[in-house]
Amino acid sequence: MRIAIAADHAGYPLKEDLKAFLEEGGHQVDDLGTDSTEPVDYPAFCAAAARAVVAGDADRAIVLGGSGQGEQIAANKVDGVRAALGHDLHVARLSREHNDANVLAIGARIVAAAYAREIVRVWLETPFEGGRHVARLEQIGRIERGEL
Repeated sequence: MRIAIAADHAGYPLKEDLKAFLEEGGHQVDDLGTDSTEPVDYPAFCAAAARAVVAGDADRAIVLGGSGQGEQIAANKVDGVRAALGHDLHVARLSREHNDANVLAIGARIVAAAYAREIVRVWLETPFEGGRHVARLEQIGRIERGEL
């Protein structure tokens, strides 16, 4: 799977850890920054990762910051993105099963690296259930287009 990954300074150490984890798992990882713990603003990095998914340059994306909340919000501003804040296994699984989330946000100051790896593994392995959830995703698309 092709995965875009991006982080701000707070998420940088976790980004580096997850990159290695993903590559060891056979995934192609596109690192969209940042490249250090020097303070930066997260929105542009998260938007770049989200746009990679929408453009088809990545199958999914992971965005990382201190809490993950701002990163999720920034990614969700890109039409076609369904970014989920995944701080535990249950929510990560449901974000895929019910919402077909294509971007995962994690707070590096909230979730330890070992647990983040497990969250990412579950998120990547969980398929979308389809069924009744399809109509809901179609409604979300209508909201993006200003129709609902």
